[in-house]
Amino acid sequence: MKNVKGCPFGTHRVIEPKGTLPQAATKIDNTMEIYTNEMLIDVKTLNVDSASFTQIKESCHGNVECIKDTILKIVAERGKLQNPVTGSGGMLIGLVEEIGPDFPTDLKVGDKIATLVSLSLTPLRIDKILNVNIDTDQVDIEGKAILFESGIYAKLPDDIPEKLALAVLDVAGAPAQTRKLVKPGMTVCIIGGGGKSGILCAYEAMKAVGKDGKVIVVEYSPENAKRIEDLGLAHHVIIADATKPVEVYQKVMEITGGQYCDVVINNVNVPATEMSSILITKDEGIVYFFSMATSFTRAALGAEGVGKDVTMIIGNGYTKGHAEVALNILRESKEIRELFEKLYC
Repeated sequence: MKNVKGCPFGTHRVIEPKGTLPQAATKIDNTMEIYTNEMLIDVKTLNVDSASFTQIKESCHGNVECIKDTILKIVAERGKLQNPVTGSGGMLIGLVEEIGPDFPTDLKVGDKIATLVSLSLTPLRIDKILNVNIDTDQVDIEGKAILFESGIYAKLPDDIPEKLALAVLDVAGAPAQTRKLVKPGMTVCIIGGGGKSGILCAYEAMKAVGKDGKVIVVEYSPENAKRIEDLGLAHHVIIADATKPVEVYQKVMEITGGQYCDVVINNVNVPATEMSSILITKDEGIVYFFSMATSFTRAALGAEGVGKDVTMIIGNGYTKGHAEVALNILRESKEIRELFEKLYC
């Protein structure tokens, strides 16, 4: 251990460009000798951000060896897993290996944790990739990672399998933000509602809107749309391509009788879905862009171009209590837990 205290936000690890925070840096120091206010983690599994993994998988045409090589190359060049195309990372689970004396925690060496900060700012060293699961975006590795003093984490619960907890905690901000934004009686639309984050958001939205509200899910995949219907997580399910805003607009207006949505939550992991979200939102309504495939430029200029006065929220993956909100859904909903166990365990 270095007998030196680093910056709480990790700027002491930035190699280039100097003066930036680790997330914005193009290269950070991933040597695994910790400062006094850092934690060393023995990494077991990476849960790669959905937009990032989709981009890597598509660029590799689904070839697992190519995916491995791409991930290894990114980490070797950047000292962290930050996709240079999407800018996003993901999160990890592992065992606490060493804790600096100035790192504020009640954790002990050997505890199992999930980091709740992005891999796009986390110093990471991959010694070996053991397995790539292209269906769950999870990558099993041998390697180490560093958590800064300001980094947030969750101790893995005993009642939920590790990989299931990892999958849910990776998107914990989405259902927690949904709980904050949605009020009784609202009309809510979840775009990309059949995936992992979409299902969790739909569950929270259905709870929040009450008997007088309405939850609409827009989903591209007929299979995922049926999944939402079977789980009873929406009042209406629309099969549509979210990259075609006019199509989405027309189908939503048909269901609502020409009424716009109070809150729209975008979970789609592909680009160019911003205008589908904006067009169906009422003036002074809210669009929550959880997807890391969102373009601020497209969203801002697109809303201006169609004269929409809407509040647009960037998908902050953190909100207070978000880990417990997400994990509690698995405790409350037997159906969602069984589905996610089948998909992620």
